[in-house]
Amino acid sequence: MKISTKGRYALRLMLDLALNNTGEFITIKSIAGRQEISEKYLEQIISLLSRAGYVKSIRGAQGGYKLAKDPVEYTVGMILRLTEGSLAPVACLEDGTDSCNRSNNCVTVEVWKELYDAILGVVDHITLQDLVDKQKGMVSYDYMI
Repeated sequence: MKISTKGRYALRLMLDLALNNTGEFITIKSIAGRQEISEKYLEQIISLLSRAGYVKSIRGAQGGYKLAKDPVEYTVGMILRLTEGSLAPVACLEDGTDSCNRSNNCVTVEVWKELYDAILGVVDHITLQDLVDKQKGMVSYDYMI
C-alpha cells in the first residue's frame, strides 16, 4: 500500500490548520507558502475536506479555512480514508467486497488481515492533536547556540 500525494498533503494541510489555529480563517496562500505546496493542488484538496465537513470556509477578502472540529476529533485514518478510499492492502478485504472466489480456502488472506489490522491500529489511533503535540515538541534550539 502506498499513500498518494493527495493523502499526504491533506494530512499536512489539516495539521497546518490545527497548528495555526487562532480562531481566524487561514488562507490557502499562507498554507501553501508554509507547506511549499501548490495553491492549485491545495484548493482541490481543501474542496474535498470542505465537502466532507472537516473544514469550514468563508469567502472574500477575509476568507479562508479553519477546522470544523477540535484536532482531537480527527484521526489520521479519517483523513486518509477520505483521500485514499479504502486502506485495505488487498481488494478482498475492502468493505462489503466479496471479490475472491478463493476466500473460503485461502490461507494467505490471514497475512493480509494482519497487515490491515496493523495499518488500522496505527492510523485510527493517532489524532491530529497527537501530531500537533509532536510538532510543537520538535522546536529547534539552534538559535540558542
